[in-house]
Amino acid sequence: MPARSQSHTPTDYAKLADDIKRLAREQGFQQAGIADLDLGIAGERLRTWLARGLHGSMDWMAAHGAKRWRPDLLLSGTVRVISVRMDYLAPNSKLVARLREPDKAYISRYATGRDYHKLVRKRLAALAKKIDDLYPGTVIQRPFVDSAPVMEKPLAEKAGLGWIGKNTLLLNARAGSWFFLGELFTSLPLPVDNPTEKNSCGKCRACLKVCPTNAFPEPYVLDARRCISYLTIENKDSIPLEFRAAIGNRVFGCDDCQTICPWNRYARPTSEPDFRPRHQLDDSQLTDLFLWTEQEFLDNTAGSPIRRIGYLRWLRNLAVGLGNAPYSQRVIAALTARAQHPSAMVREHVQWALAQHGHSSAPTVA
Repeated sequence: MPARSQSHTPTDYAKLADDIKRLAREQGFQQAGIADLDLGIAGERLRTWLARGLHGSMDWMAAHGAKRWRPDLLLSGTVRVISVRMDYLAPNSKLVARLREPDKAYISRYATGRDYHKLVRKRLAALAKKIDDLYPGTVIQRPFVDSAPVMEKPLAEKAGLGWIGKNTLLLNARAGSWFFLGELFTSLPLPVDNPTEKNSCGKCRACLKVCPTNAFPEPYVLDARRCISYLTIENKDSIPLEFRAAIGNRVFGCDDCQTICPWNRYARPTSEPDFRPRHQLDDSQLTDLFLWTEQEFLDNTAGSPIRRIGYLRWLRNLAVGLGNAPYSQRVIAALTARAQHPSAMVREHVQWALAQHGHSSAPTVA
């Protein structure tokens, strides 16, 4: 079949945009929208945020220059971005209940199942293939899922998928914020979607008040250096003493500012099997996870976002959780078993945890 010309009428593109949104839903996305490339305001906000040093050690946030707010520099020929969202919250997630069980590990709900990057990217690639089948060989396209300098939340906001809330997450009046975002850059000059959801945070400050480490210096601004997700995932060094007690039993990320958000009463559980919890990661004792061998860690986190922090940071985080857990002989025994760990970072956090329970990690002298 010969390649079709791209000399379409606006009506053709309007129909194509509708077809793309239908195809996106068929791929398992709950919503899709189309944005132009004007990210000037978002780019300026990013530069101000970086200048304040609020990104901590995430130097990659400052890399790539204008590619973050100029999608056409990231993929030459791009004129539109198709933004999609996919719900991920599993049924019966017991968010608050797990936080109230300090002897159990709280893992951010996006990470208890399979890694979303591969699944969402695969679905976006399938969507791109459907579009290419309609216009073979004539469309420049590339999918992105949190894997390149893409300002996904501002793009999603422009595409009508919601508004960026005071907790800096994208909120949707019909779906809350428990969803992943993905983007398909395209050279098709599709009609753009006007944002239909106005900022509806109003006077609510629940997310700002609930943050255990006061990571929001002001509404709509996150100080990553104080954020538990940053401290337990992105941070490669020791967790600062001032935050350890506040972290509680959160050993990989934090969902507090989502859990408290009133708009999440409208969130719907996912039907994606891959997002269901694996290896009981939504209901595990801190001590059990802490005593995993490195091979058990690798086996049980295969295909999981958790694996990216590595075994040593996993032990670091769990040691902090155990330091905050109720006193028990089981907790002391688990910590003592790691007291002479080869990693100085792990030993430091184990020593802190034991001290929280009135114990020393120093070996007993006969």
